[in-house]
Amino acid sequence: MMKRILIAFAVIFSLVGAALAQSPKSGNRYRVYGIAFYNLENLFDTINTNGTYDLEYTPQGAKQWDTRKYQSKIHNMAYAISQLATKTTPKGPAIIGVSEIENKSVLDDLVADPQIASWNLQVVHHDGPDRRGVDVGLLYNPRQFKFESVENHRLHIESYPTFRTRDQMCVTGTLSGQRISVIVNHWPSRLGGEEQSSWLREAAAALSKQIADSIWAVDPSRGVIIMGDLNDDPDNKSVAKVLGAKKDTKGVGKHDFYNPWWRLLRDKGIGTLAYKGAWNLFDQIVFSGNLLPQNATETELNFFKQQVHNHDFLIDPNGTRQGYPLRTFAAGSWLNGYSDHFPTEIFLKIAVPAAK
Repeated sequence: MMKRILIAFAVIFSLVGAALAQSPKSGNRYRVYGIAFYNLENLFDTINTNGTYDLEYTPQGAKQWDTRKYQSKIHNMAYAISQLATKTTPKGPAIIGVSEIENKSVLDDLVADPQIASWNLQVVHHDGPDRRGVDVGLLYNPRQFKFESVENHRLHIESYPTFRTRDQMCVTGTLSGQRISVIVNHWPSRLGGEEQSSWLREAAAALSKQIADSIWAVDPSRGVIIMGDLNDDPDNKSVAKVLGAKKDTKGVGKHDFYNPWWRLLRDKGIGTLAYKGAWNLFDQIVFSGNLLPQNATETELNFFKQQVHNHDFLIDPNGTRQGYPLRTFAAGSWLNGYSDHFPTEIFLKIAVPAAK
């Protein structure tokens, strides 16, 4: 009888996508949830809808972007997302933030791919003002994350009124019954030079911090997660100073931010993209201190671990880019790859009450 009950529980947890993990130290059992981010590198359809920039991703454009290449891109990205599943998250992440997507249609095609269709991922998207026509978006598994609302925030810079970049998307819902807000970002690029463009990313960081502060003014207990392609590393001013994302958990208050990627890059040399032989870790997921074990009880969501998904199939095995992420195009040639970024993921755990 007991064996049947255990099998039934295993089936239930498999359906919601979060299996049980057991702590070897305490013996307690936990349910684990994945929260991921992935820059999908120019996921465009084949139709020219915004003029100059979009023309490149059409059959007549420089990349000869036709239906075959588009469908292959969708297939490849769906496979990469399918491989985000782990032993403790067998149905993949509860939440996946994405960037460099053209519109909602490409995300609809992505989640319908047979490799991940059974996850029933839902799409949150908003057409932003970026001149190149790329947006951020969010995918979520409704069996794990209960969507409530979305708000989009525009970065306005008074001294640069013509500047256009991606909006910051703030999605709120409940994970294991606990309300969280996820702010999906794609901060301004380093075009023109890292130092010369830093002030734009600092302005973007200030906006993210402002959004978080406004959330806490209404709901001080809410966990806030800021994710995205920040176009800066963890120790750059935008992240470390303006956002205030700390590299150590010690002293991190409930309304401070902790950055689990800092030491991964600086101590271990692990990044998410490479340029001229050097690794960067732009694809970060930072989170509020009330999601740290030191500031939460075992029956509340709290941080478990982080991971860069630098799987072998995502790595270029050839040429001058050997060891780098295997991208879709390089030097004008179609590589039929994935993205020039690796996906990242954090895992949150919550204790499961012992059966009586």
